[in-house]
Amino acid sequence: METEEEFEEQMGGMEIAVGSGPGDELEELTELPESLPVLPLKNTVLFPYLLSPLLVNTPASQRLIDDVLVRPDRLMVCTAVKRDVSGPPGADDVYSVGTVLRVVKMLKFPDDSYRLLVQGVARVELTRFTESEPFLRAEIRRVEETGFGDESVEMTALVRSVAQQFSTLVSESSRLSDELQVLVANLDDPSKLADLVASNLDLDVAGKQQILEAQHVGIRLRLVLDQLSKETEAIQIETEIKQKVQSEMGRTQREYMLRQQLDAIRKELGESEDDEEEVERLRAEIDDAGMPEEALKQATRELERFAQTPSAAAEHAVIRNYLEWMVALPWNRSSEDVLDTVRAREVLDEDHFGLEKIKDRIVEYIAVLSLKRDLKGPILCFAGPPGTGKTSLGKSVARALGREFVRISLGGVRDEAEVRGHRRTYVGALPGRFVQGLRKAGTNNPVILLDEIDKVGADGRGDPSSALLEVLDPEQNNEFSDHYLEVPFDLSQVLFIATANVIDNVPPALRDRMEVIELPGYTLEEKREIAKGFLVPRQVERNGVGGAGFELTDDAITKIIESYTREAGVRNLEREIGAVCRKVARRIAEGETEGPVRIDADDIGPLLGPIKAEPDLAEDDALPGVAVGLAWTPTGGDILFIEATEMSGKGELKLTGSLGDVMRESVEAARSWLRNHAEDFGLDDERFDTHDLHVHVPQGAVPKDGPSAGVGMVSSLASLMTGRPLRPRVAMTGEITLRGKVLPVGGIKEKVLAAKRAGIERVVLPERNRRDVEEITNGLLDGLDLQFVGTIDEALELTLGAAPAVH
Repeated sequence: METEEEFEEQMGGMEIAVGSGPGDELEELTELPESLPVLPLKNTVLFPYLLSPLLVNTPASQRLIDDVLVRPDRLMVCTAVKRDVSGPPGADDVYSVGTVLRVVKMLKFPDDSYRLLVQGVARVELTRFTESEPFLRAEIRRVEETGFGDESVEMTALVRSVAQQFSTLVSESSRLSDELQVLVANLDDPSKLADLVASNLDLDVAGKQQILEAQHVGIRLRLVLDQLSKETEAIQIETEIKQKVQSEMGRTQREYMLRQQLDAIRKELGESEDDEEEVERLRAEIDDAGMPEEALKQATRELERFAQTPSAAAEHAVIRNYLEWMVALPWNRSSEDVLDTVRAREVLDEDHFGLEKIKDRIVEYIAVLSLKRDLKGPILCFAGPPGTGKTSLGKSVARALGREFVRISLGGVRDEAEVRGHRRTYVGALPGRFVQGLRKAGTNNPVILLDEIDKVGADGRGDPSSALLEVLDPEQNNEFSDHYLEVPFDLSQVLFIATANVIDNVPPALRDRMEVIELPGYTLEEKREIAKGFLVPRQVERNGVGGAGFELTDDAITKIIESYTREAGVRNLEREIGAVCRKVARRIAEGETEGPVRIDADDIGPLLGPIKAEPDLAEDDALPGVAVGLAWTPTGGDILFIEATEMSGKGELKLTGSLGDVMRESVEAARSWLRNHAEDFGLDDERFDTHDLHVHVPQGAVPKDGPSAGVGMVSSLASLMTGRPLRPRVAMTGEITLRGKVLPVGGIKEKVLAAKRAGIERVVLPERNRRDVEEITNGLLDGLDLQFVGTIDEALELTLGAAPAVH
């Protein structure tokens, strides 16, 4: 139900307080029925004793009106709807206080809608709903007004103030009829006065409902008076604005004519007022920019050149652009740091799971900054595989510190000018990316993320990585010089965060200026927690399946991780989760699924199709010459099968499987060490000259390199030549020397976790890698027997199985 403007005009154009005629009959109506039909009203609140038009156009409401019209009293209750509802409002959707109305007149129109004129009878409370079909019906109780007979000075003052304020509002408002002033002047009932004024105020439903529910007349008048004051003040301000606009328009037209004449005179004299105004504007902005002395001298000097340069000259635009850049930079504008370590930790935990080392480093920086406010910003470098959250972590750091965030992508940058800017002698010259980022941030202490710093290139236009040496050196960047600006800019308050996938690709001099923090790949358990806490909720929201009770079980998430992704991060995992959500959304849209949707591991195959990543698993069938090594890859860790066989020949060594030079040298070192210790293993030295050895590492299409397969190579060759199979479910890693030493290698966490995923039970590691294992959470090592060795002999004691039985 809602009011109809055209019908209001037909019925008089306003709500009218009745003091005679039908109103007398209403005042005599002292008893109300115990229950009445309830007509919910949308966007409308009706008050007692007032005539109001209504439009009824829904079948349910029309049935209610038909029922009311056959009753002798023609009474019903109208109450406002609390909130937007898609269907017919129910008992919980309407307010409990409404107004009893009597239908005075009804018109039926050709479009089958009812136009009613209704008159308020009394305030009532809906105590209990008795029916909901075909329309609402409720038991009612009259709301007894209090303070009605109060003739105190305060009540008299309230009545007078409301009447005067409302008369003032009517006189100044174009939407209210002047007849309302007459009605207000003739009303001596405070309750009716409050209701009349409230019904004509520009209030929302909640505001009018508050006035309707006020039992005490004094409270009701105060509420009305408060809203009257606000609306009167708003109209007065609106009137003042209109007057100012009209006055301004007249003055503007006069000034326009004068300026036209003045421009004509200046053209004759060869002068331009616009140039003078622009010079003064730039002069004022230079004074307000807070530049250091050297920059201020440069800007002032360029401004004098600009004032003397004709506007038609090409140099004019170049100088103007330079000055615009100078005044736009945040020379002395800094954002206030949020130095709350507890809040910073909460923000970082809210955005990212794990990454404890990085979070601790950021919290330490905030703690030191709170003690030493002039601390220079550190140069951090987050190094790790793709999809581990390096870039998004930079945003979280900025949010935790309360600073602006600027991202500079360095991937594929080959021009030094991208860092230092172009000199102004070039057409279309611009400052470098750092100055542009500072202008965008608007502060001189933002968080600047240097994304993909390991992918910076170099060509004939210069070496950007060399230009970055000044930017990322805390002892030099307080006077960073951009070729375009030609004056130093202080970058020492900027918090630089670089990201890289392979830190070895960063030039040593640049790497030395950064504090490198490694981000290892996520474990299966970490990926599952990230999916549950971040990825699934985000994809559910993006694909609109939250309302369907969508649930992705832990087993289903594990199935996706193990069978459909092969990565150290979670980027592909989120894509696959998004694919599952889209499949479910399609089923819901096509009506194939109803009610809550629960996706388990068995449902993943039909949704995502064939398995995309078959994990390598340890084998129980041990054969001589087959060893299990451990490898680090950009997507995390993996196990590596090393196969060796021998045949009659001339003592040659054949290597296959796309092995790099370092890995080939590891095989040769293993063969040489084994030949040197042939007697210890009961081997004939001539066998190395009469038999060829072939070492193969499966997955030949994947290039492999590095020294960490040394222990695996010597174990494979020792197993082959002694005929002793290696122990089942044992994996190994470590570099070997000809002296029989086992040296430390990198990527221990990724390798150990890969061994656990593959079902390995024992892992043989270099003794000097023991410290790396201490950084792995204890819970991730459950079920793994870690053995540390310092020599090849110790390694072979742990890897070689028993000698074969002699028959």
